Amino acid sequence: METILDIPKKEKEYSYLNLGPTHPATHGIFQNVLKMDGEKIVGAESTIGYIHRAFEKLAERKPFYQIPPLTDRMNYCSSPINNMGWHMTVEKLIGAEIPKRVQYMRIIIMELARIADHLICNSVIGVDSGALTGYFYLFEQREDIYEIWEEICGSRLTTNIGRIGGFERDFNETVWRKIEKFVEVYTKVLGEFERLLNRNRIFVDRCVGAGPISAERALNYGFTGPNLRAAGVDYDVRVAFPYSGYEDFDFNIPVGTNGDTYDRYMVRSQEMWESLKIIKQALQKCDRTGPFHADIPDFYLPPKEEVYTSMEALIYHFKIVMGETDKPIGEVYHSVEGGNGELGFYLVCDGGRQPYRLHFRRPCFIYYQAYPEMIKDAFLSDAILTLSSMNVIAGELDA
Repeated sequence: METILDIPKKEKEYSYLNLGPTHPATHGIFQNVLKMDGEKIVGAESTIGYIHRAFEKLAERKPFYQIPPLTDRMNYCSSPINNMGWHMTVEKLIGAEIPKRVQYMRIIIMELARIADHLICNSVIGVDSGALTGYFYLFEQREDIYEIWEEICGSRLTTNIGRIGGFERDFNETVWRKIEKFVEVYTKVLGEFERLLNRNRIFVDRCVGAGPISAERALNYGFTGPNLRAAGVDYDVRVAFPYSGYEDFDFNIPVGTNGDTYDRYMVRSQEMWESLKIIKQALQKCDRTGPFHADIPDFYLPPKEEVYTSMEALIYHFKIVMGETDKPIGEVYHSVEGGNGELGFYLVCDGGRQPYRLHFRRPCFIYYQAYPEMIKDAFLSDAILTLSSMNVIAGELDA
């Protein structure tokens, strides 16, 4: 008679779940194949490249001043930082001296972009934990930031803001007034948003312990930005390698301890307060009138009205557009503190009108590699929260 001992033991069966590429919870076009034991994730494999657009090779076929619209479309949640990073890379190559006023104006724009980036990430973490109110609450202020950019350059999401050497036009009085109003209003709104979530028992229970990573593993993967600082490492490009006058400002670097979703949320929240502090200082330091671009006529396109009336401006315009201005031969690397971490531009120039070689260091591409490790042995719901808190932007990931 057959007994239970005689029946061969069956191997454990697992199910497989496609999280993406079109699932709304992935917040972008990328795929994660999850190996599931019930609700528990025992393994994961990530696939990228669904929207790869060959930005680097496209940029190698364009003049230097036509590349900013490509950088826009990487991390489109904070595109002005990408624009400024590229402008500063070219300025480093040509040795341009940028007026302090222009540097401070850039800092205001970049810190507004950082706030816009962080408020999206933190409000989405709230949504993915079941708290929808904060999302709509903060997006009104995101609209205020977009209106500031629109007043400066005419664009909102993909801004193409500024030029090599500075800005295409000076900030008008409406811009300054809107910036001051935003700082005043957002100071109150951010405090109210934090009171909604920071000590909310459901939110805390959902986020604490979700998707943790140690400082050692984060460094091994090459993490930068809020995801690294949440793990306890106080690395910030603005402090380690100051640019655009950041050395003139007083601000702190928030750090976490556990590197989990709650720490990533809190680090971004505190960084928004620091960005507000920086903007307030910049408003005090920055004159309302003065130069809004560097004195580099060989590289800075002259105003259109001067092109129509001045022979010298017409000549410079022609030389720049036709690529007849000699570019310095050399290679440079310049990085800025993007919304997601160290955004770097490695540029090799052979003297031609286009880059000989160009590489974008996209922080998303680097830290997304750790995602399978971070969600192993977690529940499916934790995988969604972890992905939200890492702030993976598909445009930057696949660029």
